Amino acid sequence: MTPATPTAAAPIRQHLPSSSARCGNPRPSARLRLPARPRAAPSASMSAEARPAPSPVPPPAHPTYDLSAVIALALSEDAGDRGDVSCLATIPTDVKAEATFIAKEDGVIAGISLAEMIFNQVDPSLKVEWFEADGNYVRKGLQFGKVYGCAQSIIVAERVVLNFMQRMSGIATMTKVIGAIAMADAARPACILETRKTAPGLRLVDKWAVLIGGGKNHRLGLFDMVMIKDNHISVAGGITNAMTSVDQFLEKENLAIPVEVETRTLEEVRDLLKYTDENKTSLTRIMLDNMVVPLPNGDLDVSMLKDAVQLINGRFETEASGNVTIDTVKKIGETGVTYISSGALTHSVKALDISLKIDTELALQVGRRTNRA
Repeated sequence: MTPATPTAAAPIRQHLPSSSARCGNPRPSARLRLPARPRAAPSASMSAEARPAPSPVPPPAHPTYDLSAVIALALSEDAGDRGDVSCLATIPTDVKAEATFIAKEDGVIAGISLAEMIFNQVDPSLKVEWFEADGNYVRKGLQFGKVYGCAQSIIVAERVVLNFMQRMSGIATMTKVIGAIAMADAARPACILETRKTAPGLRLVDKWAVLIGGGKNHRLGLFDMVMIKDNHISVAGGITNAMTSVDQFLEKENLAIPVEVETRTLEEVRDLLKYTDENKTSLTRIMLDNMVVPLPNGDLDVSMLKDAVQLINGRFETEASGNVTIDTVKKIGETGVTYISSGALTHSVKALDISLKIDTELALQVGRRTNRA
């Protein structure tokens, strides 16, 4: 990842809903004003960089997933049956405010498009502008967006927006890092995939973040790919029986969808290839699972994985799975596999620290004091 060289900038994209303000028509004096503080010269870490806005990354297409309902559930989880009692008690309904997004660590930003959806769902009159776009690299202390409008609405939306953006940015950052390492010095750069090891209810959001980070999506669920895993093979009585049943099922149902088979040994790879040589098959990809062996000295034995790739010899896509980390992915990528899948992208992601502050200068002072700005 190449860090940005921050300079003062104009916003690159603006979302300006035209609906009337939920706050009503506030008096001119109703705008929230903060005590003036001496302004320091802007530092590199506090400014955004001007750059052309890339095309937004759309979420993965899913036949039943309702993103608006997921947002509504997150907002309802916060509001309960009373709403934001802190806002109701302290902030008049006609007060307006401006709040700034601040990155509190380096990483890849993700969730900007989703944040706009959340703000719009809370209050269509809120105005949001961004100095960065989904997929851009941000530095600690960078102010990368602003939201204007009803103070109550901003604060109600704040934590839900940040929870989504922090998780998505963590996933996008890890995807970008692992992808960059995997491609280094590889003869045929492998593409990074996630798995179904996602937060329950947030699968589409997690997989959207992978796309923003430069990866590709594995199957979305149980419906869009036939994936013959170890348990299917065990119940079917072997990899040949399982593959035979799949080909018969797809022909009977007149279905044309991708088919992947998990293999755990070179013997299973050979059996599968023998079947495909002798039969018309719908197989598209072979997973090479746990063929990466950590050694006691900290090194990695990828000889089995390399042998499997050579056996397959480009006849089918290949996917390496198991023991994929920042430390191992480069060596895995050098074997020539088509894809590298990692459950760690989503099941144990570290969120990227982001804040949304009305008093930006005080927030930056506190951030510098704690080394988070």
